Amino acid sequence: MPTRSANAVWKGGLKDGDGKFSSESGALDASYSAGKRFGDEPGSNPEELLAAAEAACFSMALAGALEKDGMQPEEIRTEAHCTIEKKGDGFTITSMKLSVRGRVPGADEESFRRAAEATKEGCPVSRALSSNVRIEVDAELER
Repeated sequence: MPTRSANAVWKGGLKDGDGKFSSESGALDASYSAGKRFGDEPGSNPEELLAAAEAACFSMALAGALEKDGMQPEEIRTEAHCTIEKKGDGFTITSMKLSVRGRVPGADEESFRRAAEATKEGCPVSRALSSNVRIEVDAELER
């Protein structure tokens, strides 16, 4: 199986410094700072990247689970919200809330929700986070 990579460079102190990160594919190339991560400054940050990874992985894994159950999804859309909070002397990513909407001809609401809950346990990114991050799923089938 492949190993993917990314890199980051940080210059300066925590509050006045800034950094850049990029991925091996070149698809990601952005700057980040304390203001972008902990404040309201527009721009990217590690939590946004983690939310994107969870949303992408979850959508793909849910499509696979639905196919395995004999359903053919047309579209799965996942919006992920990654929360970081001050805990003691540091910060901790505490939760990932997923809002999943799907168009799956022939599926019923219960089977879609059941597949989404199972995907929460089986998606590789969810599995990587599950020991430390509370993951919640709100799944609705669209008609």
